[in-house]
Amino acid sequence: MAHGLVEDLGEKIRSQSLRPGDKLPTESAIMQAYGVSRTVVREALSKLQAGGLVETLHGVGTFVLQPRPGGMGGVFRLDPGEIATSVDVLAVLELRISLETESAGLAASRRTDEQLVAMRQALDAFEQNVTVGGDTVAPDFAFHLEIAQSTGNPYFADIMRHLGTTIIPRTRISAIRVQDGSYLSRVNREHEEIYAAIARRDPESARAAMRIHLTNSRERLRMAQEAAQQQKAKTEAAGNGAASSDHTPSR
Repeated sequence: MAHGLVEDLGEKIRSQSLRPGDKLPTESAIMQAYGVSRTVVREALSKLQAGGLVETLHGVGTFVLQPRPGGMGGVFRLDPGEIATSVDVLAVLELRISLETESAGLAASRRTDEQLVAMRQALDAFEQNVTVGGDTVAPDFAFHLEIAQSTGNPYFADIMRHLGTTIIPRTRISAIRVQDGSYLSRVNREHEEIYAAIARRDPESARAAMRIHLTNSRERLRMAQEAAQQQKAKTEAAGNGAASSDHTPSR
C-alpha cells in the first residue's frame, strides 16, 4: 500500500500537480483520502523524502522539493514492493552486509550521545516487545536506521528509508513465522553486541558485530526456507498417498 501511495504522490510531484514549495496534506488528510493507516502514510513519506521529492520540517509539515537528478525515477530501481521471494531477500541481505557493515563502523566513529540514546531506546523497545509478544519489526528497523543516520552520511540513511521494513527478513517471507522468544532473543543479543561496540567507539568491533548479525540473518532465512520446503514436500507426499488409496479398487 505504501508503494502505491508513493507512486501516486510521486507522479503528482513529477507532473507538477504538486509544485516545489507546496505543502502536502496532513497525515490524517492523506489517511482519509487514500483509506490507509498512519503507518503506511509515514512509510510513503519517508520514501519520498529518501528520493529527494519532499522535505519534512518537524512541527511545520512536509513540503515538495525540486526533484533532484537520480532521485525517484532516476537510475536507482530497487523496488521494495518487489522484494517478495527468498532469493530477493537473500540478495538484499548481501547488499546489507556490505552497506551496514561499513555503516556500523562509521557510526562508531561519528555517533553523538543523542544518537546513542536513540539506539538504546530502539533496543529497549525491541526487548520489551519480545517479552509481551508485541511488534518487533518497527524497533528493529529503527535501530538499523539510527545507525545509518549516525554515519553522518545522508545516503546511508536514504537507502535504508527507501527499503523500509523490507530489510527485515521475517516481514517478507511467509516461512518466517518464528516469533518465539528464543529466535528474537538471539536477534536481540546480536543487536546488543553491535550497540556495545558503537557505544565504546570501536569501529572494527562494530563492523564485525554487524557482519555477524547479518550473516546469521541470512543463515536463519535459509534454514527457514529449507524447513518450509521440506514441510511442503511432506504435505504433498501425504496428499498424493491419500489420493492413491482413494482410487484403490475394492476386492
